[in-house]
Amino acid sequence: MGGMDIDWNRQLVDQLDHHWNVQLRPRLDGLTDDEYFWEPVPGAWSVRPREQAVTPMAVGGGDLVIDYAVPEPAPPPVTTIAWRLGHIIVGVLGARVAAHFAGPPVDYEEFHYAGSAAGALEQLDAGYAAWLAGVRGLGADGLARPCGPAEGDYADLPLASLVLHINREVIHHGAEISLLRDLYRRRGA
Repeated sequence: MGGMDIDWNRQLVDQLDHHWNVQLRPRLDGLTDDEYFWEPVPGAWSVRPREQAVTPMAVGGGDLVIDYAVPEPAPPPVTTIAWRLGHIIVGVLGARVAAHFAGPPVDYEEFHYAGSAAGALEQLDAGYAAWLAGVRGLGADGLARPCGPAEGDYADLPLASLVLHINREVIHHGAEISLLRDLYRRRGA
């Protein structure tokens, strides 16, 4: 295979886009509000009205907040589909689109979390489309540039490392959401 040129940008995009189109996004079709907010155990972290927050650090810019704590409790809390979608939309995709692809500022404190499954899926689709468009436009030079100070431990690493991390995060949390949907459908059985 000597001398074979590999389009790493395309490989990174295809890895996530294949998972998104074949596995994750189809599993989210038909998500109901009951599933979105379902708490599989008492005290689960979720997205909820501010006055119902179960953590003292719950944050959000609108009527709804996401339960949050620093440091994270040990063991980590069980979270709802709403919480996991909020994490992907804000912390995984939105903040990175803002930091690397000139997207609008996004952070947990000011974000307006969706009050419905349909609203959250619209936010997710928009965040995913912006992330994928940004990554597609990087090319070899963009993938090689350092992530910069917005990325903490990733600051000195090439942006390709961050892209791989985001791919893992979307796949990981997407699998958790899929499992929660399976558990919701079989609750009480």
